[in-house]
Amino acid sequence: MIVKLFASSGPSVQVASQQVFTFHGVGITNSELYGWGVILVVICLLIWAARKTKIMPGKGFVGLIEEGVSFVMQMVENAFSRPEVGRKYVPFFVTLFFFILFNNWSELMPVIGQAFNHGGTPLFRPWTADLNATFAMGIVTMGLVYYASVKESGGLKIYLRHFFVGSPKNPLYFVIGLLEMFTDLTRVISLSLRLYLNITIGMIVIDVFGYLGHYIAPVSALPFFLIEIFIGALQAYIFTILSVMYLAVAVNHAHDHNDLSHEEYLTEDKVPETIGAESGSLSTGNA
Repeated sequence: MIVKLFASSGPSVQVASQQVFTFHGVGITNSELYGWGVILVVICLLIWAARKTKIMPGKGFVGLIEEGVSFVMQMVENAFSRPEVGRKYVPFFVTLFFFILFNNWSELMPVIGQAFNHGGTPLFRPWTADLNATFAMGIVTMGLVYYASVKESGGLKIYLRHFFVGSPKNPLYFVIGLLEMFTDLTRVISLSLRLYLNITIGMIVIDVFGYLGHYIAPVSALPFFLIEIFIGALQAYIFTILSVMYLAVAVNHAHDHNDLSHEEYLTEDKVPETIGAESGSLSTGNA
């Protein structure tokens, strides 16, 4: 006789957010509902931690918040050749880091998934497990990066210059510059997809192994639960550090150029090939 170990139907796996109700004709999804809840919790926790902060490092939850803020602050300052410039953007990147971190870890809470339903639809879904949400975060983040890059560079013309290794009047360098600009625009997609896929897949894996474990679901899903704690923190770090580096590279490049005299800029007559040729002729003449 064949023993039936598992049920015929597995866990309900959803890779996209679902609408749970409408508000004045606007559909509200389970990820939006939970995302706004996390925003309120993060704001309250950070305000409470800020009021508890003292000169000496704190302990417990406040101490963890302080360590997280210090970690992001050092990461931002170290990325910029001029730390005073990076400090102006620390509040944004600290907020970004903690918002993503708490949203990633929220997928591990019991209220996520099928625990609470509204008309057969899960009531809560992690904000970062919604591609629309991560894409919106990517747009907002890269929007700030582009705005700050132009501002810190001293204008749009100087900012665009860092895409070109030589004079834009040279067809080869012009095409290379355009490709660099196109690649730069794809960063929104890479940021959003990386975060969405890692969190969504982690949520699915936990559900699947919880289902396979049946009565011992907490035991069978525990290893993946612990892995997701690490992955959630890692993905928050990766999203933040990449955003910081995108801004720092553009700003540092612009500052390096601003420190040069006008004669030191590459021109159409002074591209890498001609510079190498001039250096070769000079060395031959000296010989």
